[in-house]
Amino acid sequence: MSLLHKVGLTYITSIGSALAKNLLAYCGNAEEVFKAGEAKLFTVPGMGDKRIARLDFDEALRKAEEELKFIEKNEIDVLFYTDSRYPKRLKNCHDSPILLYSTGNADLNNYRIISIVGTRNATDYGRQLCRQLVEELEQYNVIIVSGLAHGIDVAAHKECLKANVPTVGVLGHGLDKIYPSQNRSTADKMLENGGLLTEYPSGTIPGRENFPQRNRIVAGIADATVVIEASVKGGALITAEIANSYNRDVFAFPGRVGDVYSEGCNFLVRNNKAALLTCAADLAYSLGWEKPDDLKPTAEQQFMLPIDLSTDEQTIYNVIQQHKQPLAIDDLTIKTNMPMSLLAMNLLNMEMQGYIRSLPGKTYQVN
Repeated sequence: MSLLHKVGLTYITSIGSALAKNLLAYCGNAEEVFKAGEAKLFTVPGMGDKRIARLDFDEALRKAEEELKFIEKNEIDVLFYTDSRYPKRLKNCHDSPILLYSTGNADLNNYRIISIVGTRNATDYGRQLCRQLVEELEQYNVIIVSGLAHGIDVAAHKECLKANVPTVGVLGHGLDKIYPSQNRSTADKMLENGGLLTEYPSGTIPGRENFPQRNRIVAGIADATVVIEASVKGGALITAEIANSYNRDVFAFPGRVGDVYSEGCNFLVRNNKAALLTCAADLAYSLGWEKPDDLKPTAEQQFMLPIDLSTDEQTIYNVIQQHKQPLAIDDLTIKTNMPMSLLAMNLLNMEMQGYIRSLPGKTYQVN
């Protein structure tokens, strides 16, 4: 399948990513879409008389030819929806782009990817949190994604450069420019360990409507999204909402009551839209990450039973240990025949002692 037709598919008037995926499914590949007659196109869900009448395949291919010149000249990597290198996490999102343009050397299917977002008006507190988080995440071999905007975004990218952590900036425009222009030097350095990513071809201006679209890539490409400082109406909260809609984990650092740029984080935590975060260890613990240099427990350690648990706690421990999969608190109250209030208190005590860990969805497993 030619790159010309893959790029051309994005230039077809009135065809978005969802409809483009339908066309691929019914026609087989991008090249066959351009060969399809009206009879074939009518069989594709979403393709009606008016939309088919507006199709201009020749104009789409002409624009694609021009874009191919830019791609070749600037050594742009093109990731199509059906390619094996297309970000798998993003592919699982219903509204993922049909095509991405990439520069740099980042593995967008890295084992661990975290997105960091926040206000454009970062305070010293926010920048300090950013530095602390990136430095602590370095040991987990992560890639950190953000939007290369002013404030928390660019702070995250800069801290990654300092800590030698790969970082990817998702743009709301083409790769022929950097917006805001003040972040160009940071963007250039990111190409050495990370890169830049966009769904927009060259010549696309950074229009206001592009950035909410950009945010869905930031949310969808990562295992989890971390919010560091945000107002209640900021773009960071939009990204958090999108991440929630994808069933991805969202974390937020709390802020001081009354601070404008902590209101968004506090709102997310208060409304159970984000888990409270105080350090990278909280995040790694919730996601079930181990450090690369963590030693596997010996057989003696594996079979060592806790000796300082109460009778109720020992009962809970035994039930959780017998199950390979994490157990939900509702199942635990049935299996232990214990009132929810008593169970919750014991679970908290056991977690604080390090015998069990809580996971998303009010589930528990043995440490």
